[in-house]
Amino acid sequence: MSADIVRYLTHPQVQIDPAVPVPQWGLSPVGRARTAALAHASWLASTTQIVSSGERKAIETAEIIASWLGLMIEIRAAMHENDRSATGFLKPAEFEQVADRFFAEPHLSVRGWERAVDAQARIVREAEEVLGRKRPGDVLFVGHGAVGTLLFCHHAGHPIDRVHDQPAGGGHCFAFARDGRQIVHGWRRMEEI
Repeated sequence: MSADIVRYLTHPQVQIDPAVPVPQWGLSPVGRARTAALAHASWLASTTQIVSSGERKAIETAEIIASWLGLMIEIRAAMHENDRSATGFLKPAEFEQVADRFFAEPHLSVRGWERAVDAQARIVREAEEVLGRKRPGDVLFVGHGAVGTLLFCHHAGHPIDRVHDQPAGGGHCFAFARDGRQIVHGWRRMEEI
């Protein structure tokens, strides 16, 4: 039995610009600094694969870590955050209301957003395709809060529910064992692992 660990890390703080499509937002200076400080954390030492969403903020997070570890990153476009292009940028209060409905009504397309059940099937499929290669070492997925939560719910055996969402601010990680897919720990701030 392998003791390899699979981690899902969400990108930290981003540079919000309502004039730029959300998938093209990059990390803010705070997000960059948090990631740079994390890059040499001991819990990343056994990482042999870094797999990122194709969104700029996730790629930037993955690149900082990969550079320190001397690894290449694999970009999987289908690991993107839930598709919210139907509404585009929403002000924070409105976004939170729509996000609440996204999790509460997973079989419905809330205001044109990708359904939570579809986003969950997509992120689980993407993760399983990577893990199915059975390469030795720990795997680090770098992505987003909503699809990360959907992946967590899947492996933890929980129904889709926002109660399982990462805390606000991004830059959180959960982990599961590659063998058996059992949760090792739930969401933790990346500085506190």
